[in-house]
Amino acid sequence: MAKAVAAAVKLPRIRLLTLHASSGSAVMQAAREAAGDKKNRPKLLGVTVLTSFDETTLHEIGMPGTIEARAVALAQMAKKAGLDGVVCSTHEAQAIRQACGSQFVILIPGVRPSHGAANDQSRIGTPADAIRAGADYLVVGRPITAAPDPRAAALAIAEEIASTSLRSRQAAV
Repeated sequence: MAKAVAAAVKLPRIRLLTLHASSGSAVMQAAREAAGDKKNRPKLLGVTVLTSFDETTLHEIGMPGTIEARAVALAQMAKKAGLDGVVCSTHEAQAIRQACGSQFVILIPGVRPSHGAANDQSRIGTPADAIRAGADYLVVGRPITAAPDPRAAALAIAEEIASTSLRSRQAAV
C-alpha cells in the first residue's frame, strides 16, 4: 500500500486517496509516510465500514460490536496513524466528528436524494443529512449518472446542499 500511495501522490490533480482503515495501524502509518510532507499532497482517508454493510454483514466478516462503534474505532486508529480523515456513512459521521475533531476530514458515500433508490447500499442518507452530520465531501453516484436528466439531478442535489449549508451557517450565528 505504501508503494501505491507513493506513486499516486506523484500524479497530477489527485486530491484524495482512500485506503482501508481495517488494514491496521502499521499499514496506515507506512502509507502516511509514503505520502510525504508536501503542503499540497493528497489527503489520505481511511475507509471505515462500507455503506453496503449492515450489522449482519459486519458480524459475518468477524467485526464485533455495532457499526457505529467499529467506524469510530477505525477512525480513531486512522487519526492516530496520521491519516487526514475517513470515509464513513452519514449514520456514523457525527460520532466520528466528536471523537476525532473538527479538522478531521469526513467523506460520505451512499448519498441519495430522499426519493432515490438505495440500490446495494444499506446505510444511506440524503445530501442534507450528510451536511448536517458534518461531511466535508459527498459521493453521489447513481442518483446522478442513472437519472433521466443527469444535469438536472446534479443541480437539484447541489441546491439541496447549498440550502442546507446556508441554514446550518444561519443556525450557528
